Amino acid sequence: MKKLLLAVAIAIIFMSSHAQIVMAAEEGAKSSGGNVLFFAAIAIAAGFGMGIAAFGTGLGQGNAVRGAVEGIARNPGASGKILTTMLVGLAMIESLAIYALVIALILLYANPLIKYVAG
Repeated sequence: MKKLLLAVAIAIIFMSSHAQIVMAAEEGAKSSGGNVLFFAAIAIAAGFGMGIAAFGTGLGQGNAVRGAVEGIARNPGASGKILTTMLVGLAMIESLAIYALVIALILLYANPLIKYVAG
């Protein structure tokens, strides 16, 4: 698990350190080539963001269900409370994936930087 977290941290550092290169525009460049690169970078970023969010929420939901099943196996009498708590927790975990989807859609369709790149 530590290797996975280290790999994710290195990937985030690498992507954030190269963001200036991707977002940089040549001075006086008004061609559509810069716009295509800009929007391609946004699409790739949105895809990576959704992938990371889906991976994280999948792990979280799997751990939650595993813990609930173990709890019910140890104490079957408390299954109602455990099930209710698990469902609320799963809803909270799933909301994180929905937030990532909203951010990805904002990046793709409501980008406020379009006027600066196209202009």
